[in-house]
Amino acid sequence: MNGKLTLVGAGPGDPDLISIKGMKAIKKADVILYDALAHPDLLEYARPGTEKIYVGKRAGYHSYKQEEINQLIVDRALRGNHVVRLKGGDPFVFAHGKEELEYAETFSIETEAILGISSVNLPGLYGIPLTRRGVNESFWVITATTKDGTLSKDVFQAARSTATVVLLMGLKKLDQITAIYKKSGRGNLPAALISKGSLEDGNIIFGTAATLLSKQQEHRLPGPAMIVIGEAVGTHEYFYEKIKNVERFNNHPKF
Repeated sequence: MNGKLTLVGAGPGDPDLISIKGMKAIKKADVILYDALAHPDLLEYARPGTEKIYVGKRAGYHSYKQEEINQLIVDRALRGNHVVRLKGGDPFVFAHGKEELEYAETFSIETEAILGISSVNLPGLYGIPLTRRGVNESFWVITATTKDGTLSKDVFQAARSTATVVLLMGLKKLDQITAIYKKSGRGNLPAALISKGSLEDGNIIFGTAATLLSKQQEHRLPGPAMIVIGEAVGTHEYFYEKIKNVERFNNHPKF
């Protein structure tokens, strides 16, 4: 009898940010295929004897090819196992969740998907709203690096919009992104770079679309990282304090 595949969104790093339903699925799993962005503490919920297979999926490091992951899922499920595919963030946001489900279903394997908190929500953890009433009316989420390794053409359109723009997998493309915003006359837009998501060693730097590259060259925050650009970013207290400091400077008796 065929087993089952359950996709589980592991959330944006912090192991406490997984859903109760996702945690229950891990506890019932016979096999867990987990990637680099799923916190290893989540594996502690697994039963003794559960097979755990690390499949990587982090830029710059060795990982299984997607075809190999698909085959692992089917191989284990056809043995009658409940396979949990533990994926960082949400399985359907810049992930291969749908592809993995469809492949398993061609073998008549039962499937289920348990959503997770996407890394797209990370700006909120750092006090940055994706939308702010009276400031912007939408936000765009773009994978900066395409399948063939080039910069997404959507970045050119995003640089001309009034939306908050969230760029994933863009750390190595930051120089190109900065250049596009400068060329579009939007280099002064507030911007932030968030490193390591909601992990304990997560960090953030602020600047503008034009200065974020030099700020990153100074601080060298490690990946994975996301870039956030837009007027809504400017509602963070960092920018309020910066404005206050400028006002103090301008109003100083010496000047």
